Amino acid sequence: QVQVAESGGGLVQDGGSLRLSCAASGRTFSSYAMGWFRQAPGKEREFVAAISWSGSSTLYTESVKGRFTISRDNAKNTVYLQMNSLAPEDTAIYYCAAVYSSSSSYYTPRSRAYEYWGQGTQVTVSS
Repeated sequence: QVQVAESGGGLVQDGGSLRLSCAASGRTFSSYAMGWFRQAPGKEREFVAAISWSGSSTLYTESVKGRFTISRDNAKNTVYLQMNSLAPEDTAIYYCAAVYSSSSSYYTPRSRAYEYWGQGTQVTVSS
């Protein structure tokens, strides 16, 4: 089993930046593909970004391409989400999730594929 915990959320102004971190513990982190999701008030949870366990493959939802970057440091059991040019519509609770994979290039935007989830961290972007 893997436990994941997000940190780094907060209040930022329109156009600002934040870096979210997701620390994992438990089984071998480097065998898990990771994803970031978010849920805004009154909306369903949506995919933001995913990364394979090797870090060689990444995927982003269209609305964050060019602004957000997902990365990971397997030596530190941590995955990051660098968020630049934040806008009020990015306001949401951001969740980190993990799924085991035997393939170093596997990643997925499907939330149902993920086995382990964190509690979330709030990101608020003020206009």
